[in-house]
Amino acid sequence: MTGSRAKSAPIADSPERGHGKGIALLIIASCQLMVVLDITIVNIALPHIQSSLGFSTESLSWVINAYTLTFGGLLLLGGRLGDILGRRRVFIFGVLLFVLASLLGGLSQESWQLLAARALQGVGGAIASPTALSLITTTFREGPERNRAFGVFAAVSAGGSAIGLLAGGVLVEWLDWRWVFFVNVPIGLLIAFATPRFIKESERHPGHFDLLGALTSTLGMVLLVYGFIRASEDGWTDALTVGAFAGAVVFMAVFLTVERRSRQPITPLHMFRDRNRAGAYGMMLSLAAAMFGMFFFLTLFVQNILDFSPLRAGLAFLPVSVIIALSAGLASQLLPRWGPKPFMVTGAILAAGGLAWLTQTDVNSTYLGSILGPILVFGSGMGMQFVSLTLMAVSGVEPREAGAASGVLNATQQVGGSLGLSILVTVFGTASRNEAMDQIPRFLAEATPAQQSQFRRTGELPAPWGDQVLASGVSTAFVVAAVIAGVAALIALFVIQVRSSDLERLRGGGVPGPADESEGALGGAGTAAEQGGTDDAQDSAVPPRKRGGGEGSPPLG
Repeated sequence: MTGSRAKSAPIADSPERGHGKGIALLIIASCQLMVVLDITIVNIALPHIQSSLGFSTESLSWVINAYTLTFGGLLLLGGRLGDILGRRRVFIFGVLLFVLASLLGGLSQESWQLLAARALQGVGGAIASPTALSLITTTFREGPERNRAFGVFAAVSAGGSAIGLLAGGVLVEWLDWRWVFFVNVPIGLLIAFATPRFIKESERHPGHFDLLGALTSTLGMVLLVYGFIRASEDGWTDALTVGAFAGAVVFMAVFLTVERRSRQPITPLHMFRDRNRAGAYGMMLSLAAAMFGMFFFLTLFVQNILDFSPLRAGLAFLPVSVIIALSAGLASQLLPRWGPKPFMVTGAILAAGGLAWLTQTDVNSTYLGSILGPILVFGSGMGMQFVSLTLMAVSGVEPREAGAASGVLNATQQVGGSLGLSILVTVFGTASRNEAMDQIPRFLAEATPAQQSQFRRTGELPAPWGDQVLASGVSTAFVVAAVIAGVAALIALFVIQVRSSDLERLRGGGVPGPADESEGALGGAGTAAEQGGTDDAQDSAVPPRKRGGGEGSPPLG
């Protein structure tokens, strides 16, 4: 490992990289945007997909789940692939696989073909996304330069869901539902073509693939997500629901056992010994759960109750993307002065406050009066939150584990979103059923014979009674979402600590060499010096207690 420092410095000092870093960041951010927005871009197209390919209402949910399950389940393996085989090489492969799957999805003629394409999209995204985040650490100098790059990446990650809703509305209304998949093809090909010209290959770290760890972690997360999805549809006592949760516990227990014994684990468990990094992962899990729920339920609300068209529904979420980008940019500029903790606390409180405000929505709500304000508050909190969480989670790890660290961060976001959405859908279903029991007598007393005949045939209450049921379920789901976001605020307050050396890192001070991956910006538990030492750590001109906030640094918050 003594050569890692000699190889990393020329990457940052190369003349062509000086003027090409802006394009390199554009490439990395474009890939992340493509991968993240694909989670939501399909949402608005679901009714058209259902009528075109003959999905039942129950099976239609798997158009979303097939992507999120494979994406979240394989992120850890995707990060490890980049560490061992070279991040640029793996990044390009993941992008091309995503492009192929998107093309197949757009060409699908049967429901099973689309589901298979969506699962393959998830695999490509799981390979490309954590590698993209790792490439930032090898491309940008630690300090303000890397902070700005993380700010752009975090803004794209946080705003991708809202952009996906807008893009989906435009494509479905102006073209066809198949274009929500076809649009990825030219974008992905441009990314794959430009990457070798503006991003240099990272150092390859010898090792082996922890296949057993990858298999058990993937199966464990897939079963856990499926258990919540199943519970939302068939109840907590359903045999398959109970079996899925039991299987998830078994596989995750085996996974932890394998990781403890493996010499080169897919998820180095010592990363969780750092309270800041573990806290960041916990906050990401909670905030992603709240964010996925907000977009899902507001999409239902504006289309079904406010009667927005697909395009208008997409435009309704555009302010979220704008405020997230502005908030993330402001946070990245102020981080060196104040450190990440104030932004983590404030961001989580704003996110919880925005969701709490949304609990007031009802059938008489309007977009300007009841929706716009809360989503702007929520978006501002998420923007400053994602920048801080990204820095806190992926800094301070050894170069050979950078992919694993970013893989865990992405996995907590995707799995947290899937789990949270499933929990909130269960809450929504319970509240809706209770409200329906109150509305049915009123419906039978007031409805016309034709409306009653339709109800007996479909089992669904028409407007305005059905709108009341939907609004009640949505507002109740937002109560739970606000509580989940509040958990993130508590973690930020009582778990996260920022030391004086952390601020020095964020300001670009004390960095012995450009783009030195072996030295983290935050959270000292993951540094080489504190994990037994490596040749890199021994050769560094920076004393261990100065590197990433060692144990000797006094906490600031």
